[in-house]
Amino acid sequence: MGGEREAPVAQSIPILVLDQVGSTNREAFALAEAGEAGPLWIIARRQTAGRGRSDRPWVSMPGNLHASLLTRLPDPPGALPQLSLVAGVATIDAIRQAAGGGPAGLRLKWPNDVLIGQAKCAGILIESIASRNTATVVIGIGIDLAWHPADLGRAATDLAAHGCRVPPEAVLASLSEAMHSRLAAWDGGRGFAALRQAWLERAGPVGEMIAVNTGRKRMEGTFAGLDAEGALVICDAHGQRRTVTFGDVTLVAAAPQEAG
Repeated sequence: MGGEREAPVAQSIPILVLDQVGSTNREAFALAEAGEAGPLWIIARRQTAGRGRSDRPWVSMPGNLHASLLTRLPDPPGALPQLSLVAGVATIDAIRQAAGGGPAGLRLKWPNDVLIGQAKCAGILIESIASRNTATVVIGIGIDLAWHPADLGRAATDLAAHGCRVPPEAVLASLSEAMHSRLAAWDGGRGFAALRQAWLERAGPVGEMIAVNTGRKRMEGTFAGLDAEGALVICDAHGQRRTVTFGDVTLVAAAPQEAG
């Protein structure tokens, strides 16, 4: 698990490799405006103005994976929010394949984070422009392989810190294969039931304490799964099940019990 690994054979999706770019997602949309339909991977060895959820800045150094998949999907507007979950499952699959199983504690957190234990090691940003019959979609995925930022305001980590030293090229090869497979199975939302189950198998346990900040309010409760469309279900302090379609989720440590 700790040694360098050779990259497996990737799906035959073209790859544009850039030494440095502000944001691979922005580069993908610029290419789409110029007529590129994809599918195409855009990767950068260094990203200086990456963006996370809610437009948070994300700077990352060489040795990590900064990749965006540009593609077009027919008739999917209602199911587009599910793509964060599709990409999360594919990211876990890719890390496990490239890193010989991956580190202990590798898991998903709704809607778009990959954690090792309680620390973030990867993030996903889905952006799209819908037209009448198609949607131009960019699936941005950043995985901290060799380095992680220390100023996120929450715990972060990287795979190397857990003994998994894999080059970005190896992870991209696995990610390309996993995304190809998971997107085909998702099928614009028609295959979401199986994808939902795969996501839950890679997430934290039902009953885990979480807090959700929707921007307008904050609620605490226990993780109660996903609904049929992929929204988060939380059981609040009064035992009421609530559905959340947008928000930042944080894990809440259980209060220590006093000795009796």
